[in-house]
Amino acid sequence: MLEREWRPPWQVDVRRTLKPHRRGSGDPAFRIDRDGTIWRASFTPDGPGTLSLRESGSVIKAAAWGPGAAWLLDGLPDLLGACDTPEDFDPELPLLRDLIVRSPGLRISRTHRVFEALVPGVLEQKVLGMEAWRAWRYLLRRFGQPAPGAPDMRVPPPPEVWARIPSWEWHRSGAEAVRARTIIGAARVAKRLEDDPAEAKLRSLSGIGVWTAAEIRQRALGDPDAVSVGDYHLPGIVGWAFTGRKVDDDGMLELLEPYAGHRHRVTRLLESSGAGPPRRGPRLAVRDYRHF
Repeated sequence: MLEREWRPPWQVDVRRTLKPHRRGSGDPAFRIDRDGTIWRASFTPDGPGTLSLRESGSVIKAAAWGPGAAWLLDGLPDLLGACDTPEDFDPELPLLRDLIVRSPGLRISRTHRVFEALVPGVLEQKVLGMEAWRAWRYLLRRFGQPAPGAPDMRVPPPPEVWARIPSWEWHRSGAEAVRARTIIGAARVAKRLEDDPAEAKLRSLSGIGVWTAAEIRQRALGDPDAVSVGDYHLPGIVGWAFTGRKVDDDGMLELLEPYAGHRHRVTRLLESSGAGPPRRGPRLAVRDYRHF
């Protein structure tokens, strides 16, 4: 085990900052203990590793295990938003100014692990979150190795393991063939993606569109401007907050245009506030491709 204490020079809400990296309450690679300790498992460039974080006053106490322990501790500031620049965002709209005051310490995190953000992003394409998280749990429990220092957790497999998962295991996870093919194809060029995660490079891959590329860049690169165009809920949240009515993707982009450079930050603030249109229709049913 390696340890590190870090005192951020600015306020950071660790739990809310890291929330986008958690794929459902049963994520085998992300856990929050009752005492508030946050655990995250990752396959780093140095190998598997597990990181635990605990706030103690203004100090972040971190511990890490496994071959990737030193890499994870070195990346702690970036993970907690050191590369983010929320101070450059100074909107005139009272709604956003109020949300900034109500969300102190909310920063945009950066993991530097592109493929690790890509896999769950693809699994979440055009399905309910519960469907995607069920597949993520199955695949990590089946093919991820026990997390160092936290054997009840699992480290997301490296690209070469994802590339070899057989078709029947994808089916058992509940992920249909088109998403499996996208992940396998990306696994074969994962090294190039880590070296050059530009949006154009990501979208050049079969099955990776604007929504998935944005979801990857938000988490792996901490991109404050990556908008998840094509999201089922996001246009409604943005439209309702700004105009009191739902809008489509084009309408959302028009409303966000004055905040270019911080458009993802705006959507994070709106989502964290719980803003959104009232739900009047029936909820979508959870599908189970395992029985198709």
